[in-house]
Amino acid sequence: MLFKRRESESLWERFRVWLWPRRSFSRSLQYFSKRILRLNASPHAVAAGVAAGVFASFFPLGLHFIVAAVICWVIAGNLVAALLGAAVGGNPLTVPLLWGASWETGKIILHRHAPSHGPPANLGDMLQHLSFAQLWHPILEPMAVGAVPLGILFGLVFYCITRWGMGAFREQRRRRLAEKARRRGGKVSSAAGGIGSATQ
Repeated sequence: MLFKRRESESLWERFRVWLWPRRSFSRSLQYFSKRILRLNASPHAVAAGVAAGVFASFFPLGLHFIVAAVICWVIAGNLVAALLGAAVGGNPLTVPLLWGASWETGKIILHRHAPSHGPPANLGDMLQHLSFAQLWHPILEPMAVGAVPLGILFGLVFYCITRWGMGAFREQRRRRLAEKARRRGGKVSSAAGGIGSATQ
């Protein structure tokens, strides 16, 4: 395959790249934004897909892409845009902030007060044994409840930003193509005029 790596990346290398991109986070963000803007779909579908991905980013790990796909289907969004939005929102820099905000918001909604020292003392044992029943009440339930209002709020914000960006990007591309066509037409006309005057 053209441009294929000579050596396949190991699982550790892929994990390292996910934690820290090869170039930089800003370059990666530019790459994802251009991929989103160049999707061949309606502005609503792309913006709705990104909103679904951002909404899903507030949910606990393992549910991102499932929630993004379901919400995307419900609001008629673009699935590729949803997956890209979830990938951008679920990066190592934003995940602790999003999950912390979801947990704190969920505690407020559920009128639940955590101990002053923070998470449960046996959280390490819960995570080690991956006990869903034990994790649900103190951790996962507040995160899932808090993720809904935050996801809706930020999803709407990113919907508006993406919808505006899609319109501006496509209008700029339309003008650029029209300018190229006008220049090409002018060159053809001048060439035709030169040939006509030479034959007279």
